[in-house]
Amino acid sequence: MSRSIEQPGHDGTRVLVVIISAAVAIVGSFIGSGALLGTPIAQVADGALAADATAVAPGGPAFSIWTLIYLGFIAHAIWQALPAHRADVRQRRLGWWLAASMILNAAWITCVQFEQLWLSVLVIIALLAVLTVAFGILTTERPSSRVEAVVVDATAYVYLGWVCVAVVANIAATLAAADIDPFGLGPDTWAVLVLTTVALVAILLAVAGHGRVTVTAAIVWGLAWIVVARTTGDGLNSRPAAIAAAVAATVAVLATAIARVPRQHTDNPNTQMTR
Repeated sequence: MSRSIEQPGHDGTRVLVVIISAAVAIVGSFIGSGALLGTPIAQVADGALAADATAVAPGGPAFSIWTLIYLGFIAHAIWQALPAHRADVRQRRLGWWLAASMILNAAWITCVQFEQLWLSVLVIIALLAVLTVAFGILTTERPSSRVEAVVVDATAYVYLGWVCVAVVANIAATLAAADIDPFGLGPDTWAVLVLTTVALVAILLAVAGHGRVTVTAAIVWGLAWIVVARTTGDGLNSRPAAIAAAVAATVAVLATAIARVPRQHTDNPNTQMTR
């Protein structure tokens, strides 16, 4: 059963906007993959966003996580449109933010397609901010069922975790494309610094979210593929970046495990699949 209605709202409008936003994001994904009109992301701007462009670029297979995220968009759009859920108080608070995140995702792809890398940085930072707000809503109001925990919570958590890694990769790619090396520290030093920042963000999310496993899993996924990309193949090798990414992943896992301990006996069973 859905939660009680606390106040009247334009539920139909919100539901429709979420559905349209999901559709826009899906179309954007086809453009970004090069399957529909556009150029594959890794090839735009002379390969600025390729897996070997910077020391913090994840390996190519890492981006397969988008398939899971986009499937989550579709599942969430359908779920929130069902009569039993469209007036749900939690969805009223969350729906607009998730719709905004989908539109920002498509906007990011558009920026990259037109080789506007600096603008893409602003868009992905805005995306991270929006997903952080959604994270706050999700972690303060528990899902009413296992289905909601998967199609709503898990989708948003994986999305947020991946974007945490994508932000630093995007900024690094933009700076490298512009041949900018702040303070002249060099790519390896900067890689260690930004990956340390990712580790700190992972700790903050673990503490704030009481150890949401799906967020950490997405962060670790991205970091693991940075390790792979920096240590194998003919691309850009960097032992400092690989070590920093491995350490960051370990820190993220440990922080999540520790954050879960105080609540392991009091969790609502419905939240376990997203934690």
